[in-house]
Amino acid sequence: MHLTTPERPVTDTPPNPTRRTLLAAIAAAPLLGPSAGWAQQARPVTRAIPSSGEAVPRVGLGSWITFNVGNDRAARDACAEVMRTFFQAGGRLIDSSPMYGSSQDVIGYGLKKLGRPAGLFAADKVWISGGAEGRAQMEASRRLWGVPRFDLMQVHNLLSWQAHLPTLFAMKAAGQLRYVGITTSHGRRHGDMAAIMASRPIDFVQLTYNLVDREAEQRLLPLARERGIAVIVNRPFRQGALLDRLARHPLPPWAAEIDCTSWAQFALKFIISHPDVTCAIPATTRVDHVRENLGAAGGRMPDPALRARMAAYVAQL
Repeated sequence: MHLTTPERPVTDTPPNPTRRTLLAAIAAAPLLGPSAGWAQQARPVTRAIPSSGEAVPRVGLGSWITFNVGNDRAARDACAEVMRTFFQAGGRLIDSSPMYGSSQDVIGYGLKKLGRPAGLFAADKVWISGGAEGRAQMEASRRLWGVPRFDLMQVHNLLSWQAHLPTLFAMKAAGQLRYVGITTSHGRRHGDMAAIMASRPIDFVQLTYNLVDREAEQRLLPLARERGIAVIVNRPFRQGALLDRLARHPLPPWAAEIDCTSWAQFALKFIISHPDVTCAIPATTRVDHVRENLGAAGGRMPDPALRARMAAYVAQL
């Protein structure tokens, strides 16, 4: 595939979760008061970003769909509680995009409500055709988050990457962001991504990888190791479809060997135990799920033999 093929038009809009869904999420777990500290739980295990050595927790927080709640105050507050719990559990990296509807504004609302928690690793994306509009879009995103700068800026789904990457490298050199990356999802455009990884000095890639979507193991993950590129994994649960499928079956007893108490932790440990994966970014509307997800970043991890057993077990279900 030729490298200039656009991923999708910039008019795409994501679906909205319903108010009922988000209010149910508030009721699903107790909310933490505004005075709660940021260090109530054990810290999750971290992994170093190859280009700098900076450590980030192996589980981050995505915002696709879940934070696209518009101006609904109750739903925004529910998202803020998700963020509060995320930081309390030791989380740092939050990922968003202009493609995600109101998600960036909702993140900014949550950060302000929480008093700008220290340690945030702000990851966003540029997603617009042509390079001239890229800077304006990134500045609009920064204002929505309310941060002085982004830690990581990624070219979303490789849209106009030839125009955007030089801008991002210039911004990094000027101290206007710290890391540069590219993204893809659903297993698309892996050939294009590999070509960019092999030829450009990027710090991060973001891609789809999970128990059933494993194409990245063949080329992209080994290339990331070879080139010293950090890897963020999106769609760890296939937007919930994988967990819905697994929920029809009991968790195998041997999952206790790696301190898994749920299918979500089983799925996340498979991903983050891969030596070339830096972190995964599950999205959720529930504070109990945030704790569960961050819990996967601690405890015992599977070795290569057990990872193979995990994948084989899920394949035969």
